[in-house]
This record gives sequence, C-alpha cells and structure tokens, in this order.
Amino acid sequence: MFIQTLDDTLVKSLVADAVTAPSMHNAQPWYFSYARHSRTFTLSVDLERAMPHADPTTRGMHLGCGAALLNLRVAAAHTGHQTSTTLLPDSHAPALLAVMRLDDSHEHVDEALPGLYPALHDRHTSRFPFSERQIPEHVRAALAGAAAGEGAQLTFLTTPHRETVLDLITHAEGYNRMDTAREEEQRRWTHDASSGEPMPTAGIPDYAFGPVAPSGSAPTRDFAGRHPVPGRAHADFERRPQLATLSTTGDGPADWLRAGQALERVLLLATLQGIASSFAAQPVEWPDLRWILRDPVSGAGQVHMILRLGYGPRGPRTPRRPVDQVLTIKP
Repeated sequence: MFIQTLDDTLVKSLVADAVTAPSMHNAQPWYFSYARHSRTFTLSVDLERAMPHADPTTRGMHLGCGAALLNLRVAAAHTGHQTSTTLLPDSHAPALLAVMRLDDSHEHVDEALPGLYPALHDRHTSRFPFSERQIPEHVRAALAGAAAGEGAQLTFLTTPHRETVLDLITHAEGYNRMDTAREEEQRRWTHDASSGEPMPTAGIPDYAFGPVAPSGSAPTRDFAGRHPVPGRAHADFERRPQLATLSTTGDGPADWLRAGQALERVLLLATLQGIASSFAAQPVEWPDLRWILRDPVSGAGQVHMILRLGYGPRGPRTPRRPVDQVLTIKP
C-alpha cells in the first residue's frame, strides 16, 4: 500500500476527515493535538460545548468524540499508516480521552478500515421519511459485526419491543418540550439558515430538521421544538421504522468511547450499502426511560443510542468547525 508522507498538510487533512463525525446537536465537542516528534494525536473533550441538562454525565459528548476517533483511524489507514490507540490514558486528566500513535510497525492491522473511507464525507444524518423496503438480513448481520468489532452490540428491534421504543421516543420528545431548560439548551444549537446572519460552524440548521409528520410524532428528534418553522414541509414517515439499539456491557467513559467508535463504524458501513440513517436518542437522555430500552429477553446491556436505518434520501451536509479551531500541531 502507498504510504503518504506524514507532514503538517496530511495531519490537517486527517483531522478534517475526523470531524465529519456526528455529535449530539452537532456541537462537535472535540479538540485534537498532534506532536510531530512522537507522531501522536491526542483527543480531548471540549467541555465548553457541554449540555448539562440533556447530557449531564457527558456520555453523549464521549459518543461524539469516539465517532471522531474512529474517523481518524479510518483516515490514517486510508493514507497507509497503521495506528495504535489508548483510551483514557491519564486518570488524572479525564478530559483527555484518547491517544493515537501513527505506528507503521504495529502488528495488528484492521484491514477493513481503509474501505470505509469513501463514506466519511458521504455520511449525513437524514431526518426525512424512508421507504418500507427492508434491510436484508445479511446486511443487518454485517452492521452488527461492525459494532462487535469495536466492542459494542447492535440489535435490530422487533415487535413488540420496537413499538415500546417508538412510544418511548414520542414520550421523551414530549418531555423535552415540557422541560424549559432542555428546550432552551436545544435551541442554542439550532439556527435559521435563511436569516442572513453568518452561518454558525456548529449546530443544526433548519434545512436539516426534515419535514413534520402530520400525526405530530416521527421516529426522529424534532429540532424545531416549540418554535415552528414557517413553510416547513409535512410528510408521512415509514409505518414500520427499522430501529436498532447500540449498547455495551459497561457504562463508563471508556465504554462510551467504544460505543462512539462502534456507532460511526456502523454508520459508515451503512452508507456504503446505500442505507440512510438518523438518531432517536431522546429516551436515552432520560434515565427513567433508558433502562426500558434494554433487551427485553436478557435485560442486559447499557443502551447508548437508538438508530433509525433504511432506504431514503441522504441528509444534507451540516456545518463543521474549521480545522484550525480544533487542532494544535506541536514540535
């Protein structure tokens, strides 16, 4: 495999690829540094982008940072560089989430990573209706295998558990709207793209909200909240959404980072398979609802995300912070 020269230009390109990852409310809560002498990236969480009401434990922030870490691994593999990664390398510095060293002598090679690269810039969250076409079982198995490769479990929901989860999504959406603090927190991360104001580099623009369901409930988060968007389209969503939960055995920061990497690995593979995706994380953000999301048979696993997968329009591109705002290069 051709190995690209590791210079500052390539380092910036790798981080530009990493930050295409999804994050809660597109807050992009990550910060990277790169040390030339040791060929090492560090990933830290930007706590100024925290959401204390919807994400008091910062679990959601860790998921987003984990997704960015997976992208960084994919981008490095695409350029021919092997990597070794350590999660939470310093117990006295909890904001330091991971260290990734470019180590071309590393014995373990994940041969599947380079193949995911074409999906990095094509993956976008789609809050639009999907068709009723079912995802084939062999594709579902491949997506589950992608999650397992990062230490997580992807479980496609079947009735009646799927109906229970759909009800939980609707209830949690209502709870969010009744919670003034959460509503205001969410509104901080949304904006009107046609306002004439400079486009923010983070958050969800209204063109990415998707349509409103005539029934008033949809299997996605409605970022409009209590503030209707004039002229917003109405559309019927699929009658039987294909939902899957992403879970891990544990529920600590390292588990959250693994779950974030698994989440992005699933999403990239789904994108390559022509599958669109969105999230329905509202019940996960309410502790009293989150435990009901667990496997109804085994009762095991800590659910970190609900994914909606299917065939439909790919979502629009949303803003990203410039690389020079999220990267420091050191000697």
